[in-house]
Amino acid sequence: MSTLAHTMMTTARSTDSGLAGPGELDRYPYADAPVGGRVGPPAWDTDPELGRGGRRGASNRGRGLHGQLVQQLGQMIVSGDLGADRPLVPEEIGQRFEVSRTVVRESLRVLEAKGLVSARPNVGTRVRPVSDWNLLDQDIIEWRAFGPQRDDQRRELGELRWTIEPLAARLAAGHGREEVQQRLVDMVEIMGHAMGQGDALTFARADSEFHSLLVQLAGNRMLEHLSGIVSAALQVSGGPLTGCERPNEASLAHHGRIVDALAGGDGAAAEAAMRQLLIAHPEVERVVPGPR
Repeated sequence: MSTLAHTMMTTARSTDSGLAGPGELDRYPYADAPVGGRVGPPAWDTDPELGRGGRRGASNRGRGLHGQLVQQLGQMIVSGDLGADRPLVPEEIGQRFEVSRTVVRESLRVLEAKGLVSARPNVGTRVRPVSDWNLLDQDIIEWRAFGPQRDDQRRELGELRWTIEPLAARLAAGHGREEVQQRLVDMVEIMGHAMGQGDALTFARADSEFHSLLVQLAGNRMLEHLSGIVSAALQVSGGPLTGCERPNEASLAHHGRIVDALAGGDGAAAEAAMRQLLIAHPEVERVVPGPR
């Protein structure tokens, strides 16, 4: 058995999880949400079609063997279990996961598009260095968040949000899209109701939509392109990135101040309120301290 096949046969990822994609979340089902504690990562399902230890995340459910294999190989590459020391041989991968060469080939193409692997004649398919990865890809964000790079990923996401969201809040105050601003008001109301019910899941869902809508309201298409990153940062579990992920009165109040500032067209106040929200958690404050 080759070194690669042995690695793939013995790897077990006890800290893996999935990231729900846009549209996969129900619309704030209070009755279904857990009462009390913090929202944990979705449970993994053992999938016999992927062979021993095969697992799939929530983001790939319903995508068949192809999506599941992308998930598994992506996690193994990002975690360092598959390195650049030897090529990824399609025949070995197919035998390990009991899938066809077509499934393997299509999965490697997806990973190549994400910058994780490269295929060259006479060299084969090999893992590329981290500097070549598309680190803004939502799947890679997820895989890093539940692997050895977890702390780095959380820190980097927090720093990126610190750059994106205060600017988005300032710009959003100059755009009078009333239907979107009303939706932001609705999200704050949902968050308040969920907090009163001890419904952390519904709070997190409404919070994620609030921040995505705010970036979209800014009216900057390049910022809007990054709204998926903000959403991914909020949906990735495994430890809070900001105070948003812990329902409390202070977090709710900051969201309310942002909405009020937007309604009043006060960009400076909206930006300041967003910065206060983003430093509500001590870890973020250590990374990017608030203005003196």
